[in-house]
Amino acid sequence: MKRAASFVVALALLAALCSDEVAATQGNASWRDPSPHQVRWVTVEASARLEVLDWGGSGPPLVLLGCYLTAHAYDEIAPQLTNQFHVYAITRRGIGASDRPAAGYTVQRSADDVAEVLEALDVQRPVLVGNSCAGQILTLFASRHPNRLSGLVYLDGAGDPTTPAYDPPMPDFSKLPRPLQRGPRVTFPEAERRAPPFTPEVRRAITVDARIKPDYTGIRVPVLAIYQAQLPFEDVAAQFDIRNEEERAALRQEHAATRAMYTRWQQDLLAAVPSARIVELPGASLYMFLSNEADIIRELRAFAASP
Repeated sequence: MKRAASFVVALALLAALCSDEVAATQGNASWRDPSPHQVRWVTVEASARLEVLDWGGSGPPLVLLGCYLTAHAYDEIAPQLTNQFHVYAITRRGIGASDRPAAGYTVQRSADDVAEVLEALDVQRPVLVGNSCAGQILTLFASRHPNRLSGLVYLDGAGDPTTPAYDPPMPDFSKLPRPLQRGPRVTFPEAERRAPPFTPEVRRAITVDARIKPDYTGIRVPVLAIYQAQLPFEDVAAQFDIRNEEERAALRQEHAATRAMYTRWQQDLLAAVPSARIVELPGASLYMFLSNEADIIRELRAFAASP
């Protein structure tokens, strides 16, 4: 149980480290964000000010949430959706330009923050889109406020961070081969790269301390869940420097265990929401709205157009 859970945490922390890495680039005082959004500020819980990006647009509201990235992570995809949606994105507390209070990082408080933002901006029945651990916010929000949404879209976010070990279990990670390159790589929008880095305390509060088992039973709105999908094992193996059969066996075990984990996640969602649409994107990054932008745009449009 610990190994699989550690694997999920490791993915979150690795992605957080990548966020720190890209955020380290220092800004230039003369630089202006080219993305055509309006920056708005909403105060939640009486004192915490959150950054909200508003791209405008025609159609129903679409609200984008991130795990440990700012709203600017969506700077490139959001303008491409404004001919069908009124697009917003929220930078959660502790991240980027939003305030960094000492507390308020539970999933419940994060969902309350989103509710207060929607109320302040008079956003009625949006589709909520959440990447990675923002999926926890979507699930809880939908359960607590079923009449305030028109749909949920999980971008590799309908997972269970408390996942127990499956058959086969995760391997001893020390026996895994080294990757030939660190990947999959994506290029973040420049405003995201210029965002101030968040603290280790905030990272832990969001990715570790706030882990809860998802309860999908309260969801009463349409659901689209898009997942990363593994490439065939030999394609994956070609991306590693495999020096012996022990390393190959460990990699094969990880490949199988990860597939089992994703299968379980999807089964858990479908057990509670049988009508949920499941889409898998082979070889996609965790940040699939960047690595597979065209796929995400296509799926969002189809989801909104479905009865």
